Amino acid sequence: MNMREKATEKLIFLCAVFSVAAVALITIFIFSSGGPVLAEYGVFHFIFGNDWSPTSGSYGILPLIVGTLGVTLGALLIGIPTGLGCAVFLAEMVKPRFARFFRAAIELLAGIPSVVYGFFGLEIIVPAIRNYLLPIVRKVDPDVPGSGFSILAGAMVLAVMILPTIVSISENAIRAVPGELDEASLALGADKRETITKVILPAAKSGILSSIILAMGRAIGETMAVLMITGNMARVPVSPLDPAATLTGTIAMEMSYAGPEHQNALFAIGIVLFLMIIALNGIAQAVAKRFGGEEA
Repeated sequence: MNMREKATEKLIFLCAVFSVAAVALITIFIFSSGGPVLAEYGVFHFIFGNDWSPTSGSYGILPLIVGTLGVTLGALLIGIPTGLGCAVFLAEMVKPRFARFFRAAIELLAGIPSVVYGFFGLEIIVPAIRNYLLPIVRKVDPDVPGSGFSILAGAMVLAVMILPTIVSISENAIRAVPGELDEASLALGADKRETITKVILPAAKSGILSSIILAMGRAIGETMAVLMITGNMARVPVSPLDPAATLTGTIAMEMSYAGPEHQNALFAIGIVLFLMIIALNGIAQAVAKRFGGEEA
C-alpha cells in the first residue's frame, strides 16, 4: 500500500469517526437538555398527556404525536401509490427520451424549498379544502368544524414532497430487475399489466420498500411546510379535516420565545421524536427484511 492509499484510508476513517462523533454529540446534547423535564414531569404524563400549555407548566404531547403520525401516514397513503405508479410509468411504459423529461421534472421537486411548498398549500390546498370539500362534508354533518387548515392539507403537501424519493429509488429498483424475467413472463402469455404487477414489482420490492422508508423519514422530519398549513392547534384530531400540531412544527414555532423550562420541554420533544424515528425505521426495516428478501 503506497502513501496515497494510506492517506486516503486515514481520511475516510476520520470522516467516519467525525460522523459517528457528530451523531453521538447531538444525542448527548438532546438527552441532557430534555432529560430533566422528562424526569420531573414523568415520561408517561409527558407522552400521554392531552394538554400542551407551557405557560401553565403543562407538558402533554399526545396531541402532537397524533398530529405527526396523522400527517405522515396521510402523506404515505397518497404518496406511495402515486410515486410507485410514476416509477412504473417511467421505467416500463414511456419512451426513454420522454422519460428523461418527466424524470427531470420530478427531480426538480426535490430542489424546491419547503417554505415554497408551504405557500402553495396555503394559497391553493387550504382554500380548496375550505371552499369545496368542507361544504360537501357539511351537507352530511352540518356541525363539522374546520377552516381548511388540517391534517389532510399537510398530508397532501407532504405527499408531493416525498414523491422524488419514492419515484427515484423505485424506478432504479424496477430497472434493475433482469430483463429475462420480463421476457419470460411475456413468452408465457402474460400481458404487460400482469408482467408488471406479478413479476417486476415483486422482484423490485426490496428497493421499493427502501424508498418508502426514506420517504417516511422525510415526512416525519418536515417542519416548515407542515407548520404553515396544519393549523398548529395542540389538540387530538379526530378526523383528517381537523387542525393539528406536529412535533417538529411545535419545536420550530416555540423555541424562539421559550423560557428555560419550556425550552427543555422542547428538547424533550426532540427526544421523543428521535426515539419515534428510530422505532419506525426499525419496524420498516423489519418489514423490508421480511417481505423484501433482504435488508433494505
